[in-house]
Amino acid sequence: MESKSDQRLFENYKNKIKREQKVVFTWQLLILVVFFVAWEVASTFYWIDPLLFSSPTEVIQLLVNKVLDGSMIKHVQVTLFETVLGFIIGTILGIFIASVLWSSVRFSKIMDPYLVVANAMPKVALGPIIIVALGPGYISIIAMGALISVIITTLVVYSAFREVDPNYEKVLKSFGATRWQCFKEAIFPATLPTMISTLKVNVGLSWVGVIVGEFLVSKQGLGYLIIYGFQVFDFSLVMVSLLLIAIFAAIMYKIVEKIESWLIKNTI
Repeated sequence: MESKSDQRLFENYKNKIKREQKVVFTWQLLILVVFFVAWEVASTFYWIDPLLFSSPTEVIQLLVNKVLDGSMIKHVQVTLFETVLGFIIGTILGIFIASVLWSSVRFSKIMDPYLVVANAMPKVALGPIIIVALGPGYISIIAMGALISVIITTLVVYSAFREVDPNYEKVLKSFGATRWQCFKEAIFPATLPTMISTLKVNVGLSWVGVIVGEFLVSKQGLGYLIIYGFQVFDFSLVMVSLLLIAIFAAIMYKIVEKIESWLIKNTI
């Protein structure tokens, strides 16, 4: 009888969570619809300048035309390739550097002021130097996407390593575990949620780095389309590019959320 009662309480709890998720999603969808309707109305009645801000109707029409003629697909593929690769490289490199810092207390103390300075430095300003060093191509743009996220990843993950309960390491060492074994069995698994949270931040940072890189050097990609749209005063093209960036950034964010949920459910 007690088990049935517990099961009923658990089912009620799950249903409550599902209802809350539906409410949140409904409000999110409503806000999005209201935004586009307000944008369309404001543009139609000239409350905003249609030349500068375009309208949802013109943006969608232009997007459909660009997709049908195949030109937009090429630009999207280029930007997605650069962003995903920069995102992966920046995240993996940041976690690796944080692991190296944790492995040596002395090395981490030596590097601490340099990491602080590197984090404070505007990475976007390094764009021209990266382009000159690596050449005007995919490599420099991917490097921009990775560079803008690697420092913050290093700092956040290293901080998480240091905040893990030291008793875990003491217990393992009492059984003769090496420092590497302590890291593999306790430190790294305990910080997986923080690493996944860092991925969410890196999604936005990677897009910023890649788009800025395309501003500077690319002849393809959504960043290039934004600059081109400004040059020829085609602001509908600018809005289409911004809309696509928002959509794909949201998709990447949701993928990271799914990975986080799966990881917490199966390994934490």
